Amino acid sequence: MKRRLFVASSLSAAGLTGCGVGNALTQNQTVHNILTSVDVLNHGLIGTRGMAKEYTDADVDKNFRTNGFATPASSRYIGYLKDKFASYRLVVDGLVDNKQTFTVAQLRAMPLSTQITRHDCVEGWSVIGKWRGVRVADVLAMVKPQQGARYVVFHCMDVDDQGTPYYESLDLHEAAHPQTILALDLNDAPLDPDHGAPVRMKIPTQLGYKSAKWVDHIEVVSTFAHIFSGKGGYWEDNGYNWYAGI
Repeated sequence: MKRRLFVASSLSAAGLTGCGVGNALTQNQTVHNILTSVDVLNHGLIGTRGMAKEYTDADVDKNFRTNGFATPASSRYIGYLKDKFASYRLVVDGLVDNKQTFTVAQLRAMPLSTQITRHDCVEGWSVIGKWRGVRVADVLAMVKPQQGARYVVFHCMDVDDQGTPYYESLDLHEAAHPQTILALDLNDAPLDPDHGAPVRMKIPTQLGYKSAKWVDHIEVVSTFAHIFSGKGGYWEDNGYNWYAGI
């Protein structure tokens, strides 16, 4: 029982596809029951105590595959592209003692962590990339979550065809995992727009849909029941498991 746990094996066995609205996973109640039955075991017994395998530079896929929603086309994001993200601000607030706002330059001035890890998509494909960014644990240490804080919600700038924004969440323990980072670079270059520039999540211990792109707001909360449909993430609101450990 190593990295590929019950959730991933169940998805593979069912032959499911992900990252598209109305796929087999969101419509199959039998699959929902299977995933729900092992979710507590995955998270409770294994959780985020382990580390995702790290690879070498020779293993890196130079053409890192993109998927998910289209690159944001809002006037705000276009403005960021025009000024090369000089006006971008990452807001970190919610149940914290010290609300923070970071520019890209300020994030790059923080201690950066590098990892070469595998991105596993719920669709069944994997790709290895070299990531560099700020540990979420370091950001949380700066903002100081208050008593009662339980989750970290990552709000994004991309939207679906109906205009619903993408978002994701982790509990505080998962967010503080040493491999959970706010990625700034991919394969030794700053993130490009299609890969989530200027800031995206990289969570190699969980399936790819947890590694949200185009993050501009991090909110520390006691519950995510009030956020959109209340399941803790865009795909979770559409039937995926909230805990996607691999």
